[in-house]
Amino acid sequence: MDQGIRTLMQNWQIPGGAVAVTYQERLVYARGFGYADTLTKTTVQPDALFRIASVSKPFTSAGLLRLAAQGKIDLDAPAFSLIPEIVPPAGATVDPRLATITVRQLLWHVGGWDRDVSGDPVFQNAQIAGALGTARPASAEDVISYMEGRQLDFDPGARYAYSNFGYMVLGRIIEHATGQPYGDWMKANVMAPAGITRMQLGHSRLPQAAAGEVHYYDPATAESVFPGEGVVPFAYGGFYIESMDSHGGWIASAVDLVKFMTAMDAGSVRPDLIGPNERIQMLMAPPNVWTGSSYFYGLGWLVRPDPGNWWHNGSLPGTASFVARYASGITVAAVFNARTMVPNSKFESLIDPTLGQALGAVTTWPTGDMFPDFQ
Repeated sequence: MDQGIRTLMQNWQIPGGAVAVTYQERLVYARGFGYADTLTKTTVQPDALFRIASVSKPFTSAGLLRLAAQGKIDLDAPAFSLIPEIVPPAGATVDPRLATITVRQLLWHVGGWDRDVSGDPVFQNAQIAGALGTARPASAEDVISYMEGRQLDFDPGARYAYSNFGYMVLGRIIEHATGQPYGDWMKANVMAPAGITRMQLGHSRLPQAAAGEVHYYDPATAESVFPGEGVVPFAYGGFYIESMDSHGGWIASAVDLVKFMTAMDAGSVRPDLIGPNERIQMLMAPPNVWTGSSYFYGLGWLVRPDPGNWWHNGSLPGTASFVARYASGITVAAVFNARTMVPNSKFESLIDPTLGQALGAVTTWPTGDMFPDFQ
């Protein structure tokens, strides 16, 4: 693993990263690589905090599965009926199909929006604030209100199209069902039961970085979502991560991520967050969508039923992340503080195979458990 990750990072000029591995639900590997900050030459610690981008989605799914098990949310209920406080803009024409979209369809990414057709609204912050006449940056509620007045790109349930927006809506459903801010409820009811103590929601601007959080690197710049700031590094103000909480806003360590994996996998060593019925639903394919495919997107996870692997990746300017649970029971997480530093980078596509090759070469596993070494 040391050799594979170091070579991968060197080949694509990635400043820093961290990897954690569990075997039989024991933490057997946790290592930091490269620099958390290239200017100060601060090295990455094994439990350094990184933006995990879309690896946030499995956490949101876990929260909804827990609420469903408690009878507090019906996954087959019309999603927008559960957030009646968010209404479309005055005078907007509402697509009648909006009322038919279920919570489960949002989890499956079959809700009816296609970012390749109409764009990804979670990255259209300034445009949406301008259309609504609201202050920048636009909140998640602003984005949802705006989208309630837009036409869908396809009939709900008809096909898969990855939707950050759908998971933005799911965060607000959690808030309405629990009466608490999404982040607060998730930390108390998903992270804490899994033994995760340092995971938190991230911030857009560098001065608000958390203690132990890495610096993010990306060659691109963008117009800031904050008024009057002009052009900024893309990773620090080019998008509004505070509004991305439930689909891409968490920061966590690689150790946190594998700890979460061991709380979702039905193993006998560490307690689980969900029961057998919820796990079956989590790893079930939507009907009539992935016909003929060897894998599919379940409730918050990509799933390959043969041999029985499930995983998720995440990507933002300055961030690349990956988590997987293999049929063998081994789990792995990798987080990096850049996703591309050179033109035509293949770095992100090589994370999974690099990890898989390293794990496949292991013949003798450590016998101890490093989880007690980390908060």
